[in-house]
Order: sequence, then C-alpha cells, then structure tokens
Amino acid sequence: QVQLVESGGGLVQAGGSLRLSCEASGRTYTMGWFRQAPGKQREYVAAISSVGITYCADSVKGRFTVSRDNAKNTVYLQMSSLKPEDTAVYYCAGRNKIYSGSFSNILTYGYWGQGTQVTVSS
Repeated sequence: QVQLVESGGGLVQAGGSLRLSCEASGRTYTMGWFRQAPGKQREYVAAISSVGITYCADSVKGRFTVSRDNAKNTVYLQMSSLKPEDTAVYYCAGRNKIYSGSFSNILTYGYWGQGTQVTVSS
C-alpha cells in the first residue's frame, strides 16, 4: 500500500500563492489533487499522468499548475492568484494502475493523503 503525505498548506491572503507537495512512498501512475470545502463534496482540482500529461479543472485553470518529479515520487500543486473560494482541505490522490478514462473520476484513485488545509483570506 502506497502512502501519500501532503505538505505546504496554510493561510494566505487573496491574490497570494502557495505550493503544495505530495510525496508517495512508492510508485504511482496518475496523481491528482482534490479539495473539499466545509459542507461541500470533494471536487477535482488537477492531475498529472506518469508521463506528464496534465489537466486542470476550469475553476483553477490559468491559476494552478500541477507537476511531478518521478525520481522523488513527488507531485506538486502550484497555486497562484488564490481566491477565498479556494479555501478547502486539499487532498493528494494516486492511481495504482493505468486508466483510460477521465482524470477527474474520483473513483479511480486508490491512494489518498490525509489532506492539508488551505485558507485564503479576503
């Protein structure tokens, strides 16, 4: 079982930036980021395949960038121009095999981190 550990969350003012990191204890395929705000369902943010193909949700496109360092088994989420509505617990997720479907399908991620809080103040 692969363990995922996120870091980098915190409190930032609107318009600011944060970078989240997620280190995996073993090999993973596509890695994704999801977030969950209080009272809301967990939603897809961004993902990156093992060969570097990325896809971001429309709500963060142009502001967030996902990347990975396969040598370090680490995936990153660079968040810029943050808005109060980006406030949520951010979860790192990983796939344990190759899927041909959408990156945003939460059911295809078998590994999950514990989450890291991101709070954006207005």
